[in-house]
Amino acid sequence: MNFPQELKYTKDHEWVKIEGDIATIGITEFAQKELGDIVYVEVETVGETIEAGEVFGTVEAVKTVSDLFMPLSGEILEFNGELESSPELVNESPYESGWMVKVKIAETPTDLLDAAEYAELVGA
Repeated sequence: MNFPQELKYTKDHEWVKIEGDIATIGITEFAQKELGDIVYVEVETVGETIEAGEVFGTVEAVKTVSDLFMPLSGEILEFNGELESSPELVNESPYESGWMVKVKIAETPTDLLDAAEYAELVGA
């Protein structure tokens, strides 16, 4: 399984790419494989400030719906509009074109995992 070294990870299976005060967030390769074929991604929190640990959206797979948890506090600036017509991008490219939101960071998180810690968490 692929866990890019430059990303940070959560125990809830989100990944975070931090560039300055902007974070790009998605779900990990492990998470999308566990969910199966993604058929819908819903994020109705654009423009809102969400605290770390709160739900910012949902991802729907053929068999289940799963909440998306905010890995850090901040304002959701953008939703990946490509996912509206092509939610399968989450399965095909979870770390590139399958990203979900961009967030203006309110507080730099200190509890994110590095790639090795996340791999150990999921037993990869």
